[in-house]
Amino acid sequence: MLTRTSHYALRALIFLTKNEADWPIPGARIARDAGIPVKYLSKVLGDLVRSGVLEGSPGRTGGFRLRRPAARTMLIDVLAPFEHFNRRDCPFDNRRCSDKNPCGAHSAWKQVLAVRQNFLCGTSLHDIAFAARNALAIQPPRPTRGRRRTTARK
Repeated sequence: MLTRTSHYALRALIFLTKNEADWPIPGARIARDAGIPVKYLSKVLGDLVRSGVLEGSPGRTGGFRLRRPAARTMLIDVLAPFEHFNRRDCPFDNRRCSDKNPCGAHSAWKQVLAVRQNFLCGTSLHDIAFAARNALAIQPPRPTRGRRRTTARK
C-alpha cells in the first residue's frame, strides 16, 4: 500500500529514532545500516528536510536528526511528502462515486480511509520504533521443558 520511497523513509527514520544518542548521523551510515541505496536515500532525506521532519547539517561531522522528538513525529508527517492521503478516489474506479452518488462499497471504503487516517495521525515514530521491543517484553516466555516436535501431527 505504500510506495518504496515511503518504506525507505520509514526505515531511515526508525533507524534515527533508535539511534538518537548518535545524532547527527551521516546519510551514508543511515543507508548502510538501514539497508537502503545511498543515492535513493539521499533524495528521500532531502525531501524530509524540506518538509520539516528532519534537520540536516553539512560537513564531516554533520548528518541528520529529527526536528521534533520521535514521540511527537506522527506517521502522517513522515509519509505525507511521498503519499497522496487526501485522495478519496473510489477503489472500484467509479468516477461518479461520492457521498451524494455512492457506489456499493462507498460507506465501507470511507470507514477504511477513516481508520487509516486515525492510525497515521495517532501513531508516532517512537510508537513504531519501539513497538517490537514492547511487544516482546509482554509476551510470556516459551516453555523450555520437553522435546520439540519436528513433524506435523496428522
